[in-house]
Amino acid sequence: MECIITRRANFSASHRYWLPEISETENIEKFGTSSRFPGHGHNYVLFVSLIGEINEYGMVQNLSKVKKILHQEVTSQLDNSYLNHTWSEFTQTLPTTENIARVIWNRLIGHLPLVNIQLFEHPELWADYQGKSMEAHLTVSTHFSAAHRLAHPHLTDAENYEIYGKCARPHGHGHNYHLEVTVKGEIDPRIGTIVDLEALHKVIDDHVIQLFDHTFLNKDIPYFAEVIPTTENMTIHIRDLLKLPIQELGAHLYKVKLIESPNNYSEAYS
Repeated sequence: MECIITRRANFSASHRYWLPEISETENIEKFGTSSRFPGHGHNYVLFVSLIGEINEYGMVQNLSKVKKILHQEVTSQLDNSYLNHTWSEFTQTLPTTENIARVIWNRLIGHLPLVNIQLFEHPELWADYQGKSMEAHLTVSTHFSAAHRLAHPHLTDAENYEIYGKCARPHGHGHNYHLEVTVKGEIDPRIGTIVDLEALHKVIDDHVIQLFDHTFLNKDIPYFAEVIPTTENMTIHIRDLLKLPIQELGAHLYKVKLIESPNNYSEAYS
């Protein structure tokens, strides 16, 4: 019987985005504040997922051994380090979040039956790598606040209340929405990114946040004049708004996840 287990680990490290083959001005234009000397740091959170058959002891892997391997092969080497100089792989390809995840996979795959490496640079940026050459996923998280009313335009107030309950009240209600956008692409063999992160943030801000934030969705967003702004419909609409602009950045939109509350969220794949 096959099962997937995940082990968490942490390390703190610094890095710098800097290419010696281009000028200082070009590095600043390309990487912004991330090019500053001597670098900047993060408290990285690593999730290592393993797949395998459950053995006679009820385990896929002995987690004590997994912990030891992660310490020996990853965290003891990366913790409190300057990544650019720590592993030779980072002299060829910059230590971006997605490339760090890729290199960790390559260093662990000989020891553990990996299925996914997930690396958080911070709570609003993380990468997933699954051993597919240079392909990786990058997720950014953001938020907006909006109000909506759930009511079908062709039903009476009583009928809407029967379907949607308190969400059908005429003055609506609001949420602090959390939005996660995942893109897929090939890691650039020199720069280490799958997409220009600043450009990705701008696309999300221009096409979603500026449009949705502090609005009454039913009245302020033309799309929702006829379409009921449920979390599901919002997720689909956001996916459709982002697909082409992200493609124009050279990446592919993989998934949109919209969290309405701690109890409810919706996902749509592209």
